[in-house]
Amino acid sequence: ASSITSLISDDMGNNPTYYVTRQLVFAAFGVVFAAILGRTDYHVLTTRVLTGIVAVTYVLLILVFLPIAGADAYGATRWIAMGPFSLQPSEFAKITVILLDAGLIARYGAQLDDFREYLKVLGIMAVPFLCIMTQPDLGTGLVYLFIDAVALVMGGARLRHLLITLAAFIALIAAVFALDEALKGATGQYHLLKDYQRSRLFVFMNQGEDSSDSGYNLKQAMIAVGSGGFLGKGFGNATQSSLGFVPEAPTDFIFCVLAEQFGFVGAVALLGLYLALVIFSIRIARNAADLHGTLIVACIVGMWLFQILENVGMNIGLMPITGIPLPFMSYGTSFMLVNFMLVGLIWSVYARRGA
Repeated sequence: ASSITSLISDDMGNNPTYYVTRQLVFAAFGVVFAAILGRTDYHVLTTRVLTGIVAVTYVLLILVFLPIAGADAYGATRWIAMGPFSLQPSEFAKITVILLDAGLIARYGAQLDDFREYLKVLGIMAVPFLCIMTQPDLGTGLVYLFIDAVALVMGGARLRHLLITLAAFIALIAAVFALDEALKGATGQYHLLKDYQRSRLFVFMNQGEDSSDSGYNLKQAMIAVGSGGFLGKGFGNATQSSLGFVPEAPTDFIFCVLAEQFGFVGAVALLGLYLALVIFSIRIARNAADLHGTLIVACIVGMWLFQILENVGMNIGLMPITGIPLPFMSYGTSFMLVNFMLVGLIWSVYARRGA
């Protein structure tokens, strides 16, 4: 135990394998958690202990704001400091959101057609999103919304209700921007949206006209992807990231690092592995024993697809930069654990397909 602690607590500046070492250690922990969840009946998680899981999640989300526990980084409070470890509750809350959505929707037997019941479910689903937006963490909030959308569609919500919700959400976003502009005119500064959030949206809409940090990030990422060519520069030879041109290379922009090292062939191979994971998971969802199992796997697949498309897209200029990591690839100890735990949930559904 002490040797593992020393491995993962080494100073980043003194250990050139800092990210790889920690990633592998927590991947190993993730396999253990996946095995435990795979042997656990998912019905227990979506019924008997769901209230406890939700309560613990909210407590952790609140703890990040307490000075004795919360840790600030990049202008946000998203982590709980635990000695050499750091816990990101918003990542583990993804599991809670999936179990909560599956538990709620399954009660209606894919017949969520009453508007009042739809609004009730929507209100319960909105609570985790509102909690995470106070940190603020727009990227993870969008992931929650996408999980909710998949659950509602799979749960039989009427198209009319979904369109009303989408229109209301778009109107809310427009109102936030309008109010923020009004506050800027009255006080001289923005209050509702962070500068980097506005910058990222502006960069996406005006990629050739921006010289801010976000614009620089996107340009360097696209240069890295293009410089990889067909076969890449070889492992360890990604000059854009190794020389520090690509910021947040181990996390947000990990795809451009991989594309630079392994080229078009490597990028396609990685996307092929993701495709295989998605297809295999969809088959498990279709053969699940009940709606609970189908909803759990469908929400996980939808979340992974959204994260993959967003992360890859923002690395090549097709999507706005949101800080959404790439599943199983981006550095992040909590993120890695959660992805393996989600594999464990899929395993649990698969193991009980004939129940």
